[in-house]
Amino acid sequence: MFLPTNKDDMNERGWEQVDFVLVTGDAYVDHHSFGTAIIGRVLESHGYKVAVLARPNYKSAEDFRRFGKPRLGFLINSGVVDSMVNNYSVFKNKRKKDEYGPGGKAGERPDRAVIVYANRAREAYKGVPIIIGGIEASLRRLGHYDYWSDSVRRSILLDSKADLLIYGMGERAIVEVADALDSGIDIKDITWIKGTCCRAKEEPADDEWIKLPDFEQIKEDKKAYAESFAIQYKNNDSVTAKGLAEKYTDTIWVLQNPPQPPLEQEELDAVYELPFENEAHPMYKESGGIPAFTEIKFSIVSSRGCFGGCSFCALTYHQGRQVRGRSKESIVEEARKLTEMKDFKGYIHDVGGPTANFRGPACQKQIKGGVCTDKDCLYPKVCPAIKANHKEYLDILKSVRSLDKVKKVFIRSGIRYDYLLADPNADRFIEELCKNHVSGTLKVAPEHIAPNVLKCMHKSSKEVFLKFSEKYKKTNDRIGKKQYLIPYLISSHPGSTMKEAVELALFLREYGFVPDQVQDFYPTPGTLATCMYYTEMDPLTKEPVYVAKTLEEKKMQRALIHFHKPENRKTAEKALIAAGRQDLISVFFPPKKKKYK
Repeated sequence: MFLPTNKDDMNERGWEQVDFVLVTGDAYVDHHSFGTAIIGRVLESHGYKVAVLARPNYKSAEDFRRFGKPRLGFLINSGVVDSMVNNYSVFKNKRKKDEYGPGGKAGERPDRAVIVYANRAREAYKGVPIIIGGIEASLRRLGHYDYWSDSVRRSILLDSKADLLIYGMGERAIVEVADALDSGIDIKDITWIKGTCCRAKEEPADDEWIKLPDFEQIKEDKKAYAESFAIQYKNNDSVTAKGLAEKYTDTIWVLQNPPQPPLEQEELDAVYELPFENEAHPMYKESGGIPAFTEIKFSIVSSRGCFGGCSFCALTYHQGRQVRGRSKESIVEEARKLTEMKDFKGYIHDVGGPTANFRGPACQKQIKGGVCTDKDCLYPKVCPAIKANHKEYLDILKSVRSLDKVKKVFIRSGIRYDYLLADPNADRFIEELCKNHVSGTLKVAPEHIAPNVLKCMHKSSKEVFLKFSEKYKKTNDRIGKKQYLIPYLISSHPGSTMKEAVELALFLREYGFVPDQVQDFYPTPGTLATCMYYTEMDPLTKEPVYVAKTLEEKKMQRALIHFHKPENRKTAEKALIAAGRQDLISVFFPPKKKKYK
């Protein structure tokens, strides 16, 4: 049974009042890939009555009164994706499709959805606690650079006028908050829970708190902004982090409690085994369903967290660097249930997570001592403390593909090949991968190949990519399969001048790689690379960083990556001229040979 979405659903359950109204900008999909469903089911498992208000009419407060006054509060998120990323392309053009909306229809989710929804909820019922969470709130929990307004904005806790903000993966925090509210504690007094941010009228006196540069400082001074971000970046682990305090005025502070510890295996299993319907709500059937759900319906989340440390990825800030994996038994049982669905056609689309081949903490030290604050696990090289091992993951994949009705198990969430190559038994994994988990092409993410850019990305060298590429090719040759690598790449990333863009284009031409997907660097809140984009310096080293900011240069760098496309020729030629490499025009675009009769 789906969680209630209207009064009739409440009446069916015999409810006179709900405890929480869970508001989201996404359509309601009762599946564990959607945070709304997880939070709703977790609260339900603890005895709370939860209703879902999905994609509400935000033009007035009326829709926010649909279930009546909630007993304990409104829980608000913008959806799986930040609403500004969801609504606008990197070039700030309105998107024509919303993958998380019924039929993919765009335009029904407001810009800065968390702020809009929180204000409507407050208008509907004054005095009802408002708790915000999800990716949009999590990544904007303190003062942050906002690409769309090209300004430094305040904590979303203040702009939304919410009472409390939950950041990161919120299962444990939301239950603690719910229990505190249920016991009669006023929302304004719930200030101690890990993984939350709250308001305060003065700086905390405790030595366990770190004072960040004042908001007015980071708004006016890019060096202060970089300093603040570096402190936040190094205080994001549940073992070592201290609380952070950010001053706005003499009587307005935002306090960030230390993060919640990651869920351990038994807890993860319990969450993913909750009674999800594993379907989009039937009310969307006539509009064509939810496009994003179609992509992941037959996928299995096997782990959380990522120690990859890519500077352009928000996972470090949201899920953390401590990886935890579900048990083999839990994963295989979920796969078995997928095979029983009437529309299952024999294909498991993914068994993975932020990075498919990460299954647990990077090293034993992380468990008790926390992640290192002064170095990365995989950059510039794989840390010697890491004992890469793919035996368990291979065993899981083999068990899933051995199930009745399963024809093929794919790995779509990505293989971190630098970590893979650190495994003494890497060749065995690559052979299993090529034999059983690839169909024609394998997508991998070198992102770039120029040293200056890879340094800013915190990614391994092109030599590591080429080593993996060679092993992949030889393995396919040996087993008699024609399968190819397709690289994911990012153009205009901080550190990339026209020189590096040309270097990448030459590399692609030399090795014959044709990128399937090229993403212009998108400065989103919470990433190290976004801080570089705004401040034009590396916040961890204070070294200057080149940033391509004009639309013209961004288009030129992108055109060079896809130089093989006829529509990009003029822009690519212009890029070569701008880079002072006119000599390469004939290399990339050789004159056509004349045909003689």
